[in-house]
Amino acid sequence: MLHFANENEGALRSDNITRKRAMNKPGDTSQIFQSYRLLLFSIAYRMLGSATDAEDIVQDAFLRWLQASDQDVQSPKAYLSTIVVHLCLDQLRSAREKREVYVGPWLPEPIATDQRPELVETVAQAESLSLAFLLMLEKLNPLERAIFLLREVFEYEYGEIATIVDKSEANCRQIFHRAQQHLEASRTRFPASREQQERITNRFLQASLNGDMQGLLSLLSKDIVSMGDSGGKTPLKAGLMPVYGPDKVSRGYLGALRSLPADVVTRVTEVNGQLALVGYLHEKPVGAILLQVEGEHISHLYYVVNPEKLSWL
Repeated sequence: MLHFANENEGALRSDNITRKRAMNKPGDTSQIFQSYRLLLFSIAYRMLGSATDAEDIVQDAFLRWLQASDQDVQSPKAYLSTIVVHLCLDQLRSAREKREVYVGPWLPEPIATDQRPELVETVAQAESLSLAFLLMLEKLNPLERAIFLLREVFEYEYGEIATIVDKSEANCRQIFHRAQQHLEASRTRFPASREQQERITNRFLQASLNGDMQGLLSLLSKDIVSMGDSGGKTPLKAGLMPVYGPDKVSRGYLGALRSLPADVVTRVTEVNGQLALVGYLHEKPVGAILLQVEGEHISHLYYVVNPEKLSWL
C-alpha cells in the first residue's frame, strides 16, 4: 500500500508543479502554443489517422511545452513539431499490435470539415485529408510517413526535418524520395473536380434511397473496392473483408443499408475535405459513407460505422 501511496503522491506533486508553471508562464506562452495548435493537430491526425489520438497528443505536447525551460526552446515551431512527431512515431509503432487484433478493415477516423474549414484551406491540405490519402500513407513505415508529410504537405525544409527526426539532411532526402516511389502507384489516376464529386454523390444518394441496383451499378467502376469499418462494435452490417467488383459491392452495400434503423436521416456533408453521406439517428451520427471518385465513376467506397470513430462528425 505504501508503494502505491507514494506513487500517487508523486503524480500529484508533478501535476501541481505543472499547474504552477502554467500560472507563472508569461501571458503570451499559451498564445504561442495556440498559434501552432492547428499545425500540430494537422500533423498528428495525418500521422495517426485518428482525430481523438491526435488531440491527445496535442494536449501532451502542451503539457511538455509548459514544463520546458527557455534554454530548451530555441524555436517554438521546431520544439513543438519535434514533440508531436516523436509521440506519433511511438504510437504508430505500438499500434501495429492493436491493428493485428482489430475486427475487420481499419479506416481512419472521419472529421466533419464543413465545421472546421481551417483544416482544408488549401487544395493540398484538402487532398491530404482524404481517406484515400490517409490509407495510402499506410504503405509507409512510421519514419517515412513523418518525413513525407513534413516535406510534401507541410513544406518543412530538409534542415528542419533532419532536426525533428534526428537524421541527416541527406538521409531525409533519400527517405522522402523512397516514400514518393512507394506511393506513386497509389496516386489517384483521374482526380474528380468538386462539381463531379457533388453530382456523383447526389446520384449515389438517390440510388441508395430508392434501392436502385442499376443506378448504383452505373456509378461504380469495373474495379470498385468497398471497405467497411465497424471494429466489431456495432450490429450494423460491415464486411470483415474488402469487397471487389460492381455486382458484389452494390449488393453488399444495399444489404448494409437494410440493416439501418428506419428513422435514420442521411445528409450530404463535407467529411475530410470531400463530400460524403452521413447517417444520423436522433441527431447522432451512426455512419459515414465516403466515395473516392475518379473521372465519372466511384473507384472506392468507404463506410465507417464504428461508434468510437464517429464523435468528430
